[in-house]
Amino acid sequence: MKLNNISIIGLGLIGGSLAKAFRQENKAFKIFAVDNCSEALKLAEADGVIDMGFNECCSEIWNSDIIFICTPIRKTMQFISQLADNVKDDCIITDVASTKHEICNYVDGLKNPPIFIGGHPMAGTEKSGYLNTFSHLFQNAYYVLTPSKTASKAALGTLEALLTGIGAIPIIVSPEKHDIVAGCISHVPHIIASALVTLAKNENDSELIKLLAAGGFRDITRIASSNPTMWENVVLSNSPVIVELLDKFKKIIDETADNISSFNNSEIYNFFDKAKSFRDSFSTTSVGLIPKSFELILDIEDEPGIIGKIATLLGDNEINLKNINVSNSREYEQGCLKITLSDQSNTDRAYKILSGYSYKVFRKE
Repeated sequence: MKLNNISIIGLGLIGGSLAKAFRQENKAFKIFAVDNCSEALKLAEADGVIDMGFNECCSEIWNSDIIFICTPIRKTMQFISQLADNVKDDCIITDVASTKHEICNYVDGLKNPPIFIGGHPMAGTEKSGYLNTFSHLFQNAYYVLTPSKTASKAALGTLEALLTGIGAIPIIVSPEKHDIVAGCISHVPHIIASALVTLAKNENDSELIKLLAAGGFRDITRIASSNPTMWENVVLSNSPVIVELLDKFKKIIDETADNISSFNNSEIYNFFDKAKSFRDSFSTTSVGLIPKSFELILDIEDEPGIIGKIATLLGDNEINLKNINVSNSREYEQGCLKITLSDQSNTDRAYKILSGYSYKVFRKE
């Protein structure tokens, strides 16, 4: 199927980045967008990313060849219901929600189900909104596809080719398998990160905790800064899987607490040792469900002008810096200067340049 018209409903981080990626890949595409934020639509039009933006679905959307719904799960199902009776017979509808079983079941249960392929890009950041979008967000990132009963091989091939064109790596799994894996490595970790932040907030010395919270604590709780509305939708949509996983997690915590209380040295050691072995087996290059941070740590002495010197060096080499700051609390970190970059390419280039100038630089894994 030849694609001419692409519509994107929801021009936030994922939807806006998809629009930028498609525009970069093929200038001839007609790209339309729907969003309740008129400012985002105006920005995207001014950027040349979309041809036209609308606050609600209309004929341009109905007549699209493929529609990406990039909204929270409940809104996604509302849009699917609205689209089902209005789109062309061969129009492909897909989404980017973090759970798949509920949505695919919903589509299969419709009286007149459209061609639907569930989608979940393994890419993103803890930031949101069109202003935080970028065209290379999906490059070398897994993009999970979960076809519904109405999805033909031809439709699936069309979507795979489109996503491959923007650098993504499509993989096909069942909705049920997706939700179990996502619950374990994304949904429950978000709950745990938020629980850790709540634990710290509720302590009497919360101000001191905020002052000293850096290094490991900031790393493992970074995802607690994600969009609350989105995560409310996610956990309720995948509630049976998440509750079962939380029960298993509570059992691990209870057993660990018992071992600590009873000074069971061998079990405490085994707990940390087995976790370390499994964690060390993870790939350091693949993109997963939890947004990756792109950071380098420099071990340097405190001297006047050093931050400006490093920032200038990277800037002169057209390295895109997001942030550069001194880490005053750096437990588990190998240096004092933290550099945050925009993507993997800039991180790799910065590492090579800084190493070439004999700086002691470390990658965050």
